[in-house]
Amino acid sequence: MSSSAQDKNLPATAQRMKKAREEGNIARSKDLGNLAVLGGGAVVLMALLPAGFEQLLTGLRQQLRFDLQTLSQPAMMAERLSGAAAQWMLLALPLGLLVLAIALGVAFASGGWALSTKPLMPDLNRINPLSGIGRLFSKQQLVETLKLVFMTGIVGLVGWQFLSGHFQAFGSLLVQPLEGGLGQLGQWLMAGVGVLLLVVTVFAMIDFPIQKFLHAQRLKMSLEEVKREHKESEGDPHMRGRRRQRQRELAQRNSVSAVPRADLVVMNPTHYAVALKYDDATMAAPRVIAKGADLVALKIRDVAKASDVPVLQSPMLARALYAHTEIDGEIPSALYTAVAQVLAYVYQVKAALAGRGAMPGQMPTPEVPPELDPHWTPPATAA
Repeated sequence: MSSSAQDKNLPATAQRMKKAREEGNIARSKDLGNLAVLGGGAVVLMALLPAGFEQLLTGLRQQLRFDLQTLSQPAMMAERLSGAAAQWMLLALPLGLLVLAIALGVAFASGGWALSTKPLMPDLNRINPLSGIGRLFSKQQLVETLKLVFMTGIVGLVGWQFLSGHFQAFGSLLVQPLEGGLGQLGQWLMAGVGVLLLVVTVFAMIDFPIQKFLHAQRLKMSLEEVKREHKESEGDPHMRGRRRQRQRELAQRNSVSAVPRADLVVMNPTHYAVALKYDDATMAAPRVIAKGADLVALKIRDVAKASDVPVLQSPMLARALYAHTEIDGEIPSALYTAVAQVLAYVYQVKAALAGRGAMPGQMPTPEVPPELDPHWTPPATAA
């Protein structure tokens, strides 16, 4: 086979994309996740900081107050420590839950859910040195390495610029009151973290489409893979034939409910039954509204008799209609004459029963082309 047929230059099919998602292989941007955790955590921390600071300050005052009763009862120290731990939990738990919700929301918005246990399954290829070297020099790893180096340099440069511009101001914190110094330090930290988050945001906006592109490149398929997938999805020809046969049988059983609307039923006399309906105002040709063989044919006959639908015995026509029509489909043009003959006979019988004419004699033999009868055998030709 030519090498071009093996080149993975075709986009992934819908089935390949679905399989990759089921295996947990979806496009994810680590920078976008980092931005969600860092940025969301910073926002939540700033929102909870005033109330948390007051609560922490009150707790510290209580913990650092000692008297004779406290010193004489060591158990009170354990109670104070447990109370302080509970206060810390009340501060940390909402922060952690909110950051987790933000991270999950961003992950869902960027790539959706992909619950899969396959990444947790043991895989010997992960510890294979040759596979590791291949991943080390892959296009994905090269992009990640260049991105991390560039990002580290930008973050380091921005951090150094911020710190170098505040060296003297940091030294002045030593002569300020505690509360004022902490407030000033908090403002500087907010400004510095905001600048770093801005850098991470820029990288995340660049990294997200890159990861989408790399993910699409990893899932590309060769022509042979597309053919093999199509063959697997279609299945064995014999199995397809069996499925179609079951579908036809199910449709025939379901069509029995339409028999009361038929104008007549043609039978042979127990193996095949076909229910026909014709309305010259809405139909271009008679239509088959129900058909069946064997037990389904007997069921069609019984329903027709219970609904006063005429049942005519015409073996050749019944076989031809059963073999060359589909449910809710028109009859073939080659059978127009034969069906017209039986319909005319039925209309004459109905008119006679209603007192609008004489009762017709025996039903004429429908003119069915012999080649449409599945039981017809062509005559042997002379040598």
